[in-house]
Amino acid sequence: MTGRLNSAQPYAIGLFRMVIGLLFTCHGAVSLLGVLGGLDGKGSTVETGAWPNWYAAVIELVGGSLVLLGLGTRVAAFIASGAMAYAYFKVHQPEHLWPIRNNGEGAAMYSWSMLLLVFTGSGAFGLDRLFKGRSSSSSSSSSSSSSPSSSDGKHSSKPVTA
Repeated sequence: MTGRLNSAQPYAIGLFRMVIGLLFTCHGAVSLLGVLGGLDGKGSTVETGAWPNWYAAVIELVGGSLVLLGLGTRVAAFIASGAMAYAYFKVHQPEHLWPIRNNGEGAAMYSWSMLLLVFTGSGAFGLDRLFKGRSSSSSSSSSSSSSPSSSDGKHSSKPVTA
């Protein structure tokens, strides 16, 4: 049973990443683009450049999109986790210690979820894996094809001079 669950782990992490990324992106889209009802339910957006709301919305939209796609997952998740930790401690926590009392459970959950993705990576279905596979296969094929060989078929350690 444990072996079967362990073999499914990259897929579970990939699905987790996509759901968290989609939800995080939606928060940014609501604030920046006014979609899904906007901030007030009537399509309003956050004022451009307003600290910290506009910057948080940009991080949510861009970072959430990158996490959703699995592109630069660890870096995007690190920045998003920090932004949500900032939101919790500067906006929610001064109201009350416990997240359930200060309406900060969303910020806390996103912060910890994104921090988890920093350590797990993108899992399955991420563009990180696609590009990693291409770069490692092209670098290994170019290094093996450009290595000089001796007459016995083994690679020579001598430099080739022209």
